[in-house]
Amino acid sequence: MPALLFGKNKIEYTAQAAQPTAGGYILQAASCAVQTPPTPRSFYRHGWQSWSLATWHAPNQNFPLQKPVSLYPMQIDPLYAYNPNPNSSWVGAIEMDDGNILLLGALGLEAHVALRGGALQGWYESVSKDNDSKHEWFVGYGSENEVFARYAEMLGQRFGRGSVEKAPRVWCSWYSLYNAIDEDILLDTLEKLGDLPFDIFQLDDGWQVSIGDWQANAKFPSGMAVLADKIKATGRRAGLWLAPLLATPSSSIYREHQDWLLKDEDGKLASAGFNFGEQLYALDTTHPAALAFLAETMKQVRVWGYDYLKLDFLYAGALPGKRHIDMPREAAYRHGLSLMREAMGADAYFLACGSPIVPSLGLCDAMRIGPDVANYWDNDRHSRLLYNQTTPGVRNGIRTSLNRLWLKSLVHTDPDVAYFRSVECSISAEQKSLLRDMSQVCRFKATSDLPHWWTDAERDQVRSWLISEPQIERTGRATFRLDGREVDFSPALPLPEPPSGLDLLDRAISAWGGDQGWIMSRIFQMRERDLEKMKQERIKK
Repeated sequence: MPALLFGKNKIEYTAQAAQPTAGGYILQAASCAVQTPPTPRSFYRHGWQSWSLATWHAPNQNFPLQKPVSLYPMQIDPLYAYNPNPNSSWVGAIEMDDGNILLLGALGLEAHVALRGGALQGWYESVSKDNDSKHEWFVGYGSENEVFARYAEMLGQRFGRGSVEKAPRVWCSWYSLYNAIDEDILLDTLEKLGDLPFDIFQLDDGWQVSIGDWQANAKFPSGMAVLADKIKATGRRAGLWLAPLLATPSSSIYREHQDWLLKDEDGKLASAGFNFGEQLYALDTTHPAALAFLAETMKQVRVWGYDYLKLDFLYAGALPGKRHIDMPREAAYRHGLSLMREAMGADAYFLACGSPIVPSLGLCDAMRIGPDVANYWDNDRHSRLLYNQTTPGVRNGIRTSLNRLWLKSLVHTDPDVAYFRSVECSISAEQKSLLRDMSQVCRFKATSDLPHWWTDAERDQVRSWLISEPQIERTGRATFRLDGREVDFSPALPLPEPPSGLDLLDRAISAWGGDQGWIMSRIFQMRERDLEKMKQERIKK
């Protein structure tokens, strides 16, 4: 068997061809294998989209199936949910006894890596009929930071990278008001932010008629353009959240244009998960009418005056299914994303969220690199009983964001918001500090705290955080120095112990409930009522 030479190390491989390149080798093969030592320390598993788990774990670690099954399309790559080996999207790596790593990373789309049979095995879903020349892989060996940096450089050469030098500082409505926003509340918040140096004031979910109908609802009687003008009058840019690749049964797209939607192998509408109290469906980004709708939506938002666009739930465009034009699923997604990028204009700032990682590169300015955070550290029912590390929580957010920092040279990395408030928040002071430090490491700062919740001291903390630009030195996988101050993110890294004993019954009941649409809809309706009740209280606090 041929071997790759890294100093004195010979690493056997199988592939069509291998060519030396800076920092390693390029393999050509639709499927390949790189032999590993008998007992590697750990395996790097990289999730498919923003919220999917990225972590280092023991190579022989068996994970319980993530639950509930109904959420697979919106949390992980559903094609590989039942893979007996931990499936890693595009890239996988092992850590050696000497501390160096061996990495196998795809240089194209629809690619996967698994650790099995004593090898890092890689394969492409879409195999050309002629030869393997279009299916390339990078193999690197050395220090973790250097090898990942070289892989990122090669991805940048193929897909491009963001061109905006500095990420804007964002106030976002989601983590204080959720979808209970309205025109008056947001204008009051805008005024109370005063002269705090936020560059962006961003509306999140709650402004639109439905998921799929991107027009202002009755809570915004003056219209979206008037609100954008008032935001810009404060010297800030106006930002807006959309989930353009989704449609729900309450939308006009679902009622009138089901031919725009992705189908499964039986010709039925393919599930994109469950959220907003409804079943989710995905737009087919190869359908001409769907593409025209997406382009027009981007242009309309720009006409209103919003030039910071947070496009969420983007994974929907890359789900498996039957499309109007038969093309590989991630290529179809990238085709749709390219069209939206062009329609929104080169001067727009585009944050991709819930997005497949590699297919989004070169088209967005920033990318969410972890799950949503929350006003709590962890949710035991989700993270341990259901063994679901894609769900909201500070711990889940920091863990996956830390393990995706190698993307920083390609795109602004968004670890989600930081918290400063003591109101409506159960995170400890130490946990808040870790979250803020992660925002500093990522150089992406956002918060959702309502300004009247802050004490004078907390408001001063926000101002200092917004203007600070500390010198950052990475000293280990989870450790940094920020202006000489030691920071250790290790408390967020451990994965929970799998449930056992009587907890398995609780797990089964919780998983069953999560797969029942009527139960999920009922929970959403109760949450909506609670939010409306809390809205006035939150404004007054």
